[in-house]
Amino acid sequence: MTDQATRHIPTAISLHTKSRLLSISFEDGRSFELPCEYLRVFSRAAEVRTATHPVMGKELVNIERIEPQGQYAVRLVFDDGHDTGIYSWDTLYDLGTSQAANWAAYLERLQAQGYERREPKAGQKRLKLLYFAYLARRMRKDSEQVIVPETVGNVRTLIRWLVGRKPAASPLFEPTRIRVTVNRQFAEEFTRLEDGDEVAFVPTSPIAPATPGLI
Repeated sequence: MTDQATRHIPTAISLHTKSRLLSISFEDGRSFELPCEYLRVFSRAAEVRTATHPVMGKELVNIERIEPQGQYAVRLVFDDGHDTGIYSWDTLYDLGTSQAANWAAYLERLQAQGYERREPKAGQKRLKLLYFAYLARRMRKDSEQVIVPETVGNVRTLIRWLVGRKPAASPLFEPTRIRVTVNRQFAEEFTRLEDGDEVAFVPTSPIAPATPGLI
């Protein structure tokens, strides 16, 4: 890929995973904090730019990696699998300067589609849950983004909430059957959870327990 001329040169770029923000500063002194959701729904990928409807349901999306593209752009890899958006420095600068207007227009488009964004309420937390081995098969997903209530403050209460949401899955989450990691560190039942944490559930045995009634 050949480098392209750019009007705006960045001096710093940083991903704040917990806050779901990409911060970027430019040599003219301007700096912006761009939410991952904003960057995702305004991706420059062809399938986004040419879509007839706005991208929806990305309130909890995060950026997993920032990959340089020559000297003029980066590729942002999102945790929902989207990885085809190339963001030039000029694009990021323009998204920063036009953020308020762009976002207002996006919300209007969502309203026209009858879609209401899910914003966490005070005390709620946004968590990314990962399921491994037979858990992924039984839960019919290997990951999900969830908003949990204020009462979910540690691993123990998270498991209680998960079982309450899907009682038939209770045998899968018995303490002797799983190990839990929080942000890729092994955790205990009392390990505190914070907004933006990644929680993984790893079976301690390759043999799945019986879960009658689990759909």
